[in-house]
Amino acid sequence: MSTPPKKRVEGGRVTPKGGPSGSRYNAPADQSDTESPTWVQPVMFGLLLLGVVVIFFNYVSWLPGGMNNGYLLLGLGSILGGIITATRLH
Repeated sequence: MSTPPKKRVEGGRVTPKGGPSGSRYNAPADQSDTESPTWVQPVMFGLLLLGVVVIFFNYVSWLPGGMNNGYLLLGLGSILGGIITATRLH
């Protein structure tokens, strides 16, 4: 069996000129939408630092009760809270 000959395709524009992307109006963004609230950066860095410090202190047994999984979970939860807070940063 032989294959049918390929059709020759002419080059050119695929979508019509002035399509959907060029005809819609986008209002300018408000200044409040582009700036983060002032509390985001200190809370983010505070939670990240607290998590690292708690995990380090748990590792070297400087916390009361020695090594404890509760401290490890607290540190990991603080780091996760810092990462979630980082998603609000613009």
